[in-house]
Amino acid sequence: MNTDRYTSPLSERYASKEMQYIFSQDMKFRTWRRLWIALAETEKELGLDITQEQIDELKAHKDDINYDVAREREKLVRHDVMSHVYAYGQQCPKAKGIIHLGATSCYVGDNTDIIIMAEALKLVRKKLINVLAELAKFADQYKALPTLAFTHFQPAQPTTVGKRATLWMQEFFFDLEDLDYVLGSLKLLGSKGTTGTQASFKELFDGNDELIDKIDPMIAKKMGFESCYPVSGQTYSRKVDTRVVNVLAGIAASAHKFSNDIRLLQHLKEIEEPFEKNQIGSSAMAYKRNPMRSERIASLARYVMIDTLNPAITSATQWFERTLDDSANKRLSIPEGFLAVDGILDLCLNVVDGLVVYDKVITKRLMSELPFMATENIMMDAVKKGGDRQELHEKIRQLSMEAGKHVKAEGKDNDLLELIAADTSFGLTLEELQANMDPAKYTGRAEYQVKQFLKNVIRPVLDANQDLLGMTAEINV
Repeated sequence: MNTDRYTSPLSERYASKEMQYIFSQDMKFRTWRRLWIALAETEKELGLDITQEQIDELKAHKDDINYDVAREREKLVRHDVMSHVYAYGQQCPKAKGIIHLGATSCYVGDNTDIIIMAEALKLVRKKLINVLAELAKFADQYKALPTLAFTHFQPAQPTTVGKRATLWMQEFFFDLEDLDYVLGSLKLLGSKGTTGTQASFKELFDGNDELIDKIDPMIAKKMGFESCYPVSGQTYSRKVDTRVVNVLAGIAASAHKFSNDIRLLQHLKEIEEPFEKNQIGSSAMAYKRNPMRSERIASLARYVMIDTLNPAITSATQWFERTLDDSANKRLSIPEGFLAVDGILDLCLNVVDGLVVYDKVITKRLMSELPFMATENIMMDAVKKGGDRQELHEKIRQLSMEAGKHVKAEGKDNDLLELIAADTSFGLTLEELQANMDPAKYTGRAEYQVKQFLKNVIRPVLDANQDLLGMTAEINV
């Protein structure tokens, strides 16, 4: 462990090993070598003077990267791609002369960036689907448990705990739809040359357009893609990065909303995130159980949402066929956006998997507010006994204000039912009024909506992705 230099919290504390590998040096430079092999194979298959022996030599050293040679060479030439071309050539003397033939630096750099983003999106997708699966279990378990709903964080009509969970799920579902669209639209850059004109290949193939047209599709197929972007400058359009990071920001926003709700519910002592046996909530206040996982979700989510500015500004400020002011920024904004979202989804998975529901607290709070919400039903019952609807409405308004004053100004329990029972114009006993206090009468179609949402929206996604389910999240700290 390096203790004498900066290390990123994203790799030290938050992101998984799987996501860290995707953005590792090994993944990057092994992909460069795969791309050089794909280029050489394509050129050989299209008739250039490249031997199978040369390709076999390249394949023999595709994974054992001589980093020391590349590093020393880069100190001399100040060019990362040419340093790795040189290092690969040192290992492959027979193929040395045909490595990177006709290509420019972005052939390996940009195609690798697309490949890495695609792999990272697949891992994000897997975790997102598992979060939906865990939320689906939670929603189904608590689909009928009445709880006080809030608008403006003020008591409103009741809902159910499961229905509230479907609101979180729907936002994550929107993110999955966006992710699938962007992932499905990713294409490779291909091999377009210095300004995107494929001039080098026109020279290599003596101007044979029919052969040159085959280069990009063949490379794409070898690298597991359906196609390449039809036109480009030297780079693929940096708008692609914007689209990708926008997906990450959408997930971050959904997770942030979810984590905010959990934090508020934990304050209300209705629902808590998991709290481990030896976990310390506060260095000063030993009794505390802080929602630190949900707070961390919100913290990382803000970072990702702000990160969307980086690729957007980079895309907007590219000059003509390319500039290099994108490079240093991309090395930070793309990996760190993915690493942060990876950590966010692991935290979401961990939190949902261990949510603790205090149903008695939930019911107690709901019952303290339910008399106000039951007033319409009470008024209808009083009208049936001969009361005047308009007069009763005014009386309920006045009595509600009086009961509210007792609660807020005097710290008493809600005594609205007792006040109504004492008013003879209603003609209702306290027992008759209390019969209206079944919370299930006031949750509308919440339980039904949960069942329909799980059946029609979430279950098809989970059924189609059975092979991805069953993940558990390991939280480092």
